[in-house]
Amino acid sequence: MIETEISLRASGRLARIVAYTAVLVISLLLPLWIRSPYLIHVFNLTLINIIAASSLRLIAVSGQLSLGHAGFMSIGAYTAGGLAKHLGWAAWITIPVGAVATMIVAILVGYLFVRLRAIYFSMVSLFFGIGVLAVNQVCEKFTGGYAGLIGVPVMFAGSKVQNYYFFIGLTVFSLLALYRIETCRIGVTLKAIAQSHLVASSVGINEAGYRVFAMGVGCFFVGLSGAAYAHYFAVLSHSSFNFLASVNMLVYVLVGGIGSFAGPIVGTTVLIIIPELFRMLKAYVPYLFAAIMIIVIFVMPEGLVGLPGQIISWIKGSRERKDTHAP
Repeated sequence: MIETEISLRASGRLARIVAYTAVLVISLLLPLWIRSPYLIHVFNLTLINIIAASSLRLIAVSGQLSLGHAGFMSIGAYTAGGLAKHLGWAAWITIPVGAVATMIVAILVGYLFVRLRAIYFSMVSLFFGIGVLAVNQVCEKFTGGYAGLIGVPVMFAGSKVQNYYFFIGLTVFSLLALYRIETCRIGVTLKAIAQSHLVASSVGINEAGYRVFAMGVGCFFVGLSGAAYAHYFAVLSHSSFNFLASVNMLVYVLVGGIGSFAGPIVGTTVLIIIPELFRMLKAYVPYLFAAIMIIVIFVMPEGLVGLPGQIISWIKGSRERKDTHAP
């Protein structure tokens, strides 16, 4: 029995590795098949949001739900963009600096509000995201204020394919790091804290420290995506990091499946690429998101990632019922 379970786990792990490798190979070959600069731009936007949504899920694994994640993303974006524009720093320096700055701010915020949990933490994160945007507007000399930060130096001028391969590398690095954290002892501890922080504390786990750690690491990667966003778009505006942007990140995670590491990847890809491929749906994106959320909540509680398993269960269930009623 034990040997069978081990072999099933090994085969499942091998299947995941093969699937992820196939997706990576297809992604690397995609610019050879698609010549449209606009579609390459859509893929670049998708990769940036995959990093942001996956970083949000790491915080959710610890039992906390951030509603101001786009505010943290703006810290990385404005830090990298401001340093590059005003001080002339290269993108290879400003991008990691923006990520580290976001992590430091997140650790300070997490430490100050470490006693808050559940809905109270979500509300504080929401207010913090709004506060960050207000600070960006006040610091007009550095951030551009209401007019936005214009003229940020780009990494690769002229070719979106070069940016695409850069974002592929950045996404692979981020996902590997997040996956490693989730599957090691730290990730197991974070999931235990999410189940019951009282039980975790009773066995000697510093649950407050682990939650601050998850906040810092998650915001490091969303700051990384924000810094890369700044050097790709070269323009930063207030609307790019408002409350709706935070809600979109949360929707990507929930629709894809918050219980699976691949959930944010699938949810972000589906919810960004499909409306872009059907341009006539752009005006109805909020309604489309709402309809998808309702369907997921009532029909697919595990998200899009769990849909194949649900279909298999439905097929097996129908076959068993037919066999039961067969003479």
